[in-house]
Amino acid sequence: MSEEILQVNFKLNISAEEYRQAASSLAGEFAKVDGLLWKIWILNEDEKEAGGIYFFKNKEALDAYLNGPLAAQVKSHPALDDMST
Repeated sequence: MSEEILQVNFKLNISAEEYRQAASSLAGEFAKVDGLLWKIWILNEDEKEAGGIYFFKNKEALDAYLNGPLAAQVKSHPALDDMST
């Protein structure tokens, strides 16, 4: 099985500093995601855009994340709009 990359982009409804604080509080939760080998956080303050690049050990791990509670929490967060993958 081959590794999988996921890129997520979204618009922010909060300041960059508020986003940094929220992301920092969630970092530990992402570290617990089974099969997630690493994540890079993306932030463009000027455009109020953010996101992440995720590297999973396989498609099953990626699908489990996308269908799991942490992804659902991110997708429904009121501070994030126009999410794309």
